[in-house]
Amino acid sequence: MTLPMFPPGHDPGPNFNEVLHRLGFGPFPGSGPGGAPGASGALAGQGRLPGGGAGILTVPGGGDGRASAAPFQVTHGTTICAVRYSDGVIMAGDRRATAGSAIAHRTMEKVHAADTHSGVAIAGAAGPAMEMVRIFQLQLEHYEKVEGQALSLEGKANQLSQMVRANLGMAMQGFVVVPLFAGYDLRRAKGRIYTYDPTGGRYEETDYHADGSGGRDARTTIKLGFIDDMSREEGIDLCVRALWQAADEDSATGGPDAVRGIFPTVATITAQGFERVPEAEVARAFGRVISHLSSAEVSRTPPAVDADEPDQGGPSKAAAPASKAAVPASKAAAPASKAAAPASKAMASKAPATRKAK
Repeated sequence: MTLPMFPPGHDPGPNFNEVLHRLGFGPFPGSGPGGAPGASGALAGQGRLPGGGAGILTVPGGGDGRASAAPFQVTHGTTICAVRYSDGVIMAGDRRATAGSAIAHRTMEKVHAADTHSGVAIAGAAGPAMEMVRIFQLQLEHYEKVEGQALSLEGKANQLSQMVRANLGMAMQGFVVVPLFAGYDLRRAKGRIYTYDPTGGRYEETDYHADGSGGRDARTTIKLGFIDDMSREEGIDLCVRALWQAADEDSATGGPDAVRGIFPTVATITAQGFERVPEAEVARAFGRVISHLSSAEVSRTPPAVDADEPDQGGPSKAAAPASKAAVPASKAAAPASKAAAPASKAMASKAPATRKAK
């Protein structure tokens, strides 16, 4: 195997994406040279995702001009979140991946280590998102080997922004990738969180963020429970509670599955580096969260029925007065019937007289 050689004026430098582009191996099907969006992908300009939500890719059909469904559905990752705490940042994500209304995968990993002191969580189209994570990891490793030092946290966030921007062509076709980036800034000695939009826009969040299909419910839960300088246990409990509330409201978000032993992925990023939280600790956190839920959050039992009332659809006590009230009405009708009797007899007595007159 020989290493690629570049003329002095075309040296890609420490940019691993640029190395791939110069060799003709763009990391994303919808990106052109230099990371700019292009039409080099096999699906460029061909597919679209109506409504943006069903996850079913449609492509132009036959000569009648009608669109026909492609023979696959786009697999999507769902809910991810990140919260700052006293020692750094906690990142968490559920494990479910969906394809339309079906569960495509129950144990998908959505929180990954980008390098020693940063992590990235993914939501959106699962295939391009996983590829983006792998290329991002290689990019940071390549830079460190070429330059002899790690890229700054802001530089890492900018590199990921360029990758999201390079995926814009595929995002326009329904393959949207929305990453969440967080890390421990060694220069500032604190955790930092960055969010992105599908066009590559990069935004730094102050204390927390959540994204994905259940992101709104997760953000609301974190907003209500966030406090400054939380402990590690408090931060894990808050992330776990946010994912539980998101799963309770969003069918695409997977909650804890005690039967299969599947729990969300949780990781901490501190000055010591990226570290996965053991599943046993996450399970204990769920136990603490569930034990503190209010009765309104967990109770779905209908109001208790009086033991004296019949169970199988029999008449209730409330119906009894109505039936009793109907009795006087029937009795009141009796005098009217009796009053009608003399009138009928009188008519009967007049009938023979009428015949005699004839």
